[in-house]
Amino acid sequence: MTLSVWRLAHLALAVSTFLFLLIASVTGIVLAYDAAQENLQPFRADNVNHITLAQSLPQLKKKYPEITEITVDHNRFVLLEGFDEEENDIKVYVDPLTGKILGKPTEKSEFINWNLALHRSLFLKETGRFIVGVASFLLILISISGFILILKRQKGIRHFFSKINKDVFAQYFHVVSGRLLLIPILIISITGTYLFLLRFEMIPKGKNQKSTLQNQSKDVQQKDIGSFEIFKNTKITDVQKIEFPFVEDEPEEFFILKLNDREIEVNQINGSVEKEEKYPLSTVYEKLSLDLHTGKTNWIWAIVLGLASLNIIFFIGSGFIITLRRSKTKIKNKFKAEQAEIVLLVGSENGTTLHFAAHVHQQLLSTGRKSYLAELNQYRKYSSAKQLVIFTSTYGLGDPPSNGNHFFSLLKKFPQEQEVQFSVVGFGSRAYEDFCVFAEKIQTELEEKSWAKPLLPLHTVNDRSTTEFADWAREWSSQSLIPIASAPSLYAPKIPALSTFTVVGKSEVVDEVTTFKINLKTNKKEKFRSGDLLAIYPDNDHKERFYSVGKVDETLQLIVKLFQDGLGSQFLYQLQNGQEIKARLIKNSGFHFPEKAKQVALIANGTGIAPFLGMIDENANKTEIHLYCGFRKSSELSKKYAEFLSKQKERAHLTDFHFAYSREENSQYVMNLIEKDAQRFGDLLINGDYIMICGALKMQKDVEILLEKICKEKGTSLDFHKNNGQILTDCY
Repeated sequence: MTLSVWRLAHLALAVSTFLFLLIASVTGIVLAYDAAQENLQPFRADNVNHITLAQSLPQLKKKYPEITEITVDHNRFVLLEGFDEEENDIKVYVDPLTGKILGKPTEKSEFINWNLALHRSLFLKETGRFIVGVASFLLILISISGFILILKRQKGIRHFFSKINKDVFAQYFHVVSGRLLLIPILIISITGTYLFLLRFEMIPKGKNQKSTLQNQSKDVQQKDIGSFEIFKNTKITDVQKIEFPFVEDEPEEFFILKLNDREIEVNQINGSVEKEEKYPLSTVYEKLSLDLHTGKTNWIWAIVLGLASLNIIFFIGSGFIITLRRSKTKIKNKFKAEQAEIVLLVGSENGTTLHFAAHVHQQLLSTGRKSYLAELNQYRKYSSAKQLVIFTSTYGLGDPPSNGNHFFSLLKKFPQEQEVQFSVVGFGSRAYEDFCVFAEKIQTELEEKSWAKPLLPLHTVNDRSTTEFADWAREWSSQSLIPIASAPSLYAPKIPALSTFTVVGKSEVVDEVTTFKINLKTNKKEKFRSGDLLAIYPDNDHKERFYSVGKVDETLQLIVKLFQDGLGSQFLYQLQNGQEIKARLIKNSGFHFPEKAKQVALIANGTGIAPFLGMIDENANKTEIHLYCGFRKSSELSKKYAEFLSKQKERAHLTDFHFAYSREENSQYVMNLIEKDAQRFGDLLINGDYIMICGALKMQKDVEILLEKICKEKGTSLDFHKNNGQILTDCY
């Protein structure tokens, strides 16, 4: 199983902490419920947030002459302690404005206390508290790594809450719930970590800032406490605790007010502030962290924390499922070709179609079926075959993939001697006109064979859709009576090993010119050449996009056309300098610069020029190179190309270059340039040299029609030179 660094970090952190997080989450749900139901008790007075001490204390003193202290808890319940008229102890929740008794405090149940102890310390006292604290810190790292993985999946912060493609439910749930509850989980983990650091004195608690205020007034006349200025300016909810003077009318006895951010002593005679101690910020943050961590101040927040805790449990479960699904079992043929009853043949240019066939093959083997998996070019006689299934993509303009280019000749050479039912599954993209054309050709060829009996009509799969493939699996299973899975999630492919690339330069799209250049630098020493391919994964799933690369100054240079709804182009255009992406380089030896050539003509449109710029830059042998390139309009980017190419001419790395602009005043296409130099192209092919074409398939088709005309005038054919390996193409 290959994972990105972030995914590996996310997994490693989760595996190392899941047991502690599971315990903390289960107990956290219980404690969140307790906090919510406690907060909803009818012990809070109406408008308690607006009542001042000057309004409250005189009324309470009238009703309860001997008050020792008043406490305002996290629920804003006002707890009064003192003695009644009969000298009996009283400890009740009261309305601070009327003195009405609202209820009496009760002890926590043993069950809640048990959960609280387990949540805080795992019953291991200080050792347990340390373990839970470390787990809280690691939960921060898990949240951050998960956040980054979502950013990568969603192609940046702007698309953080964009729609997520539904894949496996576990994966979908993991991402969606992670987005929704990221903030609450971060708050739980950060506050838990802060409380842990304070308890073990890894953060200094600081000291109270003391200041003694001398009372300048000589007035010792008794004032009513309702007129005390400090009481007028202090709301009851700003108070944590008020300690009343032990002896009334004694000047040396004070009201002690413990507020949220400081402690003050108030003269009970004239109401002056005698002493003030401000709490350090660590104490203020400690209370805030405790309130946020427990949810005791608000029942809605307590429910949110409970849901976040519940979600952590589901994170653990769904993460475990995702990890299992990403593991892959190597598939081997257990039976020889002549023993196989079910033959699966694959035509794939880049190996992605093989993934689907391999899953079917594995299922058939697991049920005891004699299945055999091979490439189209390995077709032969299968003496025991009863079923033939072909999975194939289409390359270029309806051409076979590289491992299927000999299939039709082999099909003619090796007719099966027994009746065989067949089914063809074509893979491609509906964005191209030649969608699944090669699969259609196979279907037609097989239908003409007397021994081949169609089990199903041709089935096509767009953009490797697992749902569309599952539809075929369901129908094939129904018709063949051979059970295979029809759940789309089973066929979701695994992203191959990826490398990290850093953006080191990118141009901007200006006006009507929708082409941009982006330069990437590999973060490790990877060998690559101009003409190789870069596969990117914009959605962090199986959908990949390929770009031909040029090697310029040891960086990968891509030239990309920006499409409004283009998955790959939009992803690349949103990247910024210094940003990293995960991708993989694919060796494309069929489109490397021919080292032994004496002369090479390079033909491209605006987006196909990238590999050619690299080839020209690397032309140390100073091979004669002629570049022909077509653009829509002249732009800053095309001017930079011209500057670069002019310098290459000075280095003798380039013989000449020709640009055509189709939307300028003197409109020209690249075909006009080729037609103008028809003699050069004809002589070049006759002399055994090379033509390389990169860009759009439509351009390739038009160029080949023109080259065929030029070849005929020279008494030869384009196919001859193609078969001779003189025409190298990389078009899309």
